[in-house]
Amino acid sequence: MRAGYGGGERLASNLLVTRRGYGAGMTKPMPSASFTRLTPALGLECVDGLALEIDQVAAGAAPSHQFLRHGWFAAALEAYGGQARTLIVTREGERVATLPLVAAGPRRLGLMAVPGCYWPFRSFPMRVDAGVEEAGALLDGLASHARGLRLGPVYDGDPALELLKAAARARGWAVLDRFLGDSFVLDLAAVKAQGPWPRSSTLRSNRYHEKQLGSLGAVRWDVVSGEGWSEAAFADLAEVERKSWIATRTDGSGAKFIRDGHGAFWRAAVRDPVIAQMLSAAMLHVDAAPAAFSFDLHAGALKYVIANSYDPAFARQSPGKLLYYRNLVRAIGDGVASVDWGAGDSGYKQGTGAQRGPAIRDWLFIRPGLPAMGANLLKGVWRRSGNVEAR
Repeated sequence: MRAGYGGGERLASNLLVTRRGYGAGMTKPMPSASFTRLTPALGLECVDGLALEIDQVAAGAAPSHQFLRHGWFAAALEAYGGQARTLIVTREGERVATLPLVAAGPRRLGLMAVPGCYWPFRSFPMRVDAGVEEAGALLDGLASHARGLRLGPVYDGDPALELLKAAARARGWAVLDRFLGDSFVLDLAAVKAQGPWPRSSTLRSNRYHEKQLGSLGAVRWDVVSGEGWSEAAFADLAEVERKSWIATRTDGSGAKFIRDGHGAFWRAAVRDPVIAQMLSAAMLHVDAAPAAFSFDLHAGALKYVIANSYDPAFARQSPGKLLYYRNLVRAIGDGVASVDWGAGDSGYKQGTGAQRGPAIRDWLFIRPGLPAMGANLLKGVWRRSGNVEAR
């Protein structure tokens, strides 16, 4: 399916116009502001499966969103199932937005969702120069295939989300949200400006615990990334998780590397060499046994901390703290300006200097007409199904 939006071509800013006077010809440059601008021609296409154009658009997205590649969505389909289709918006022949979709919820509801992983968030690629018009084109295409879209978890201020919200409200779509949690963000430049970081007391404590850890066996610090990803590396991450509080205090659904949890997603994601390079795991081994890890996603000058955990057998030596401070110092050397810790467990995050960041929400966009009217009646029910927002 392909559809056109608007028409015409943009006029060149240095267009010359010839004016004829009495007895003489004059050539004078006229600024583009003197002419009426026509709306750029937008095209919409819907393709079965995940379009290869996703990578092209992701490369032009904000650095924080360039991991939203074809391989990312393909990993989600492999791990969580679903048959995908992709909406593609072009502007004057250039691809500016791609929206991967899978069916969501009971079939009778007619909802679709953006596939992906819960961490760090779910969104879709839009070029940095995309606007509300392009988001509106996506909604027009979506309305032909579904009653609505579920998008989340996603951060407040997400570029694609904000454009979609503006376009939806202008077109009469119902827009519903529910609060999931607060993110915590460490501004490395700000904490360094306050004085030496880490503090001397933290360094002394860490040296003491490293010495104690060394008395238990040979200590090894490693970083896995890029071509270093292997089944053995994921097995080490999963082994720490099986011994951690995730396995002992929860139902295990939040485990990220155990194969019957979310492990299939990350193993599939690193098949894309670009994503593999973005992902890294700082590992601590004691006598060759994995003791702690920090698993991160690097997006330009931003580092998303996807997961960190440790073997409680080493709890007295604070292996998790030792590892994440080493990891933060390394991040500064790599040019990282801020660290996004995600939601939950705010105590140790705030201990590093992290502060509350954007809220994380789950959104529903329901097409105009009776579907939107019904959704607005249930807005309170959807909101109460989330968590209480204490802002």
